[in-house]
Amino acid sequence: MTAPSPDVPAIRDLRQLLTDFLDAGIAAAHPSKCLVGQLPPPVPGRLIILGAGKAGGSMAAMASRFYRQEHGVPEERILGLAVARHGYGEDAPGIRMVEAGHPVPDAAGIAATKDALAIAAQAGPDDEVLVLLSGGGSANWIAPAGNLTLEEKQGITKALLRSGAPIDEINCVRKHLSRIKGGRLAVAAKNARRILTLAISDVPRDDPSVIASGPTVPDPSTLADALAICERRGITLPESARALLTDPANETPKAGDPAFARAEYRIVARPIDALEAAAAAAKAAGYEPVMLGADCEGEAREVAAEHAKLAREMKAAGRKVALISGGELTVTIRGEGDGGPNQEYALALALALDGEEGIAGIAADTDGTDGGRGKATDPAGGLVDPTTLARAREKGLDPAAMLADNDSTRFFATIGDLVQPGPTRTNVNDCRIILVG
Repeated sequence: MTAPSPDVPAIRDLRQLLTDFLDAGIAAAHPSKCLVGQLPPPVPGRLIILGAGKAGGSMAAMASRFYRQEHGVPEERILGLAVARHGYGEDAPGIRMVEAGHPVPDAAGIAATKDALAIAAQAGPDDEVLVLLSGGGSANWIAPAGNLTLEEKQGITKALLRSGAPIDEINCVRKHLSRIKGGRLAVAAKNARRILTLAISDVPRDDPSVIASGPTVPDPSTLADALAICERRGITLPESARALLTDPANETPKAGDPAFARAEYRIVARPIDALEAAAAAAKAAGYEPVMLGADCEGEAREVAAEHAKLAREMKAAGRKVALISGGELTVTIRGEGDGGPNQEYALALALALDGEEGIAGIAADTDGTDGGRGKATDPAGGLVDPTTLARAREKGLDPAAMLADNDSTRFFATIGDLVQPGPTRTNVNDCRIILVG
């Protein structure tokens, strides 16, 4: 029996709507929409611009053009360095652009971070340090403390990712193994007239101490917290890391430290902004938006099952709705396949819906890539419609077995339903949309 086609007009329209709503959410969080209105007027001294993360390049480029073109700030008064994920760089006149590893850090990130700390330390009382942060900054700004090597820190990061640890736990450990995270960049720039941080949030509850591991804000977490996370997650620590996590002198700066006296922090885009833009687009298309929250956490496959149940209930009630959710789901890796939280969610959603007519969904990371392989060409997520399972089985795939093997990328690649927008140069976490009716 031939599997049903996704080109049937009703299904094709659902698929296009899902893509359009996702695009609307991503566009709302791009620096071109959210950053310029937050940039301060130029100061008498130098403007030192330091950027990091998946939007670090685009934010630095917007800031550079703003000050040079809108305010006529001469080239000699603008300097800085921005580090973005490989493939996410953007030309920013006067600012050195570096592409580095994510989620696993690399040597390019180490060299750039060393330079960023040196530039920050040069700031004087007439200079303003403008720090432009986004998700991914934790991996891009990498400066191992003590005797910790890059290879050792890479190993710890990989182990935490594989353990299913949420981002706040991963960043807690990162901060206590770093010379720039957890407020230490503010310490380096303590002589500046002001340190202003403008951030695009990608974390639940928009906590500044978690975004890019909080390089310019006091760190509420402790060495004991970091050590407890590693022990609870079964992370084997090299002696260099254990020495750092048990040395009181290595504690991160806390509230009240003089380094934060002239430091200001503003969030310019949040995950909820993208979800609300997607909701507005859905409403304009005749759907009732139902917001499930911007801070959803948990195992991707478990959350997908819950959302599928809710979608079925909405259909049974005769409602035409768009179920919209964000946050950052996790995957505890048990298999040998490739994937990411959004692709795993989408595959689990397809299984839970089991071809239910009139329901389709999309799940994608707004930064354009999903999972931990670290390539700019990685997919962002997957798309599901009532024909998904039938088409997969016609191609000889076993969806349940592939979910058990964490093999969601191959699943969606085989049926042509990977979501692949490419580098979006922003990052406000995941966007998941299920259309019912």
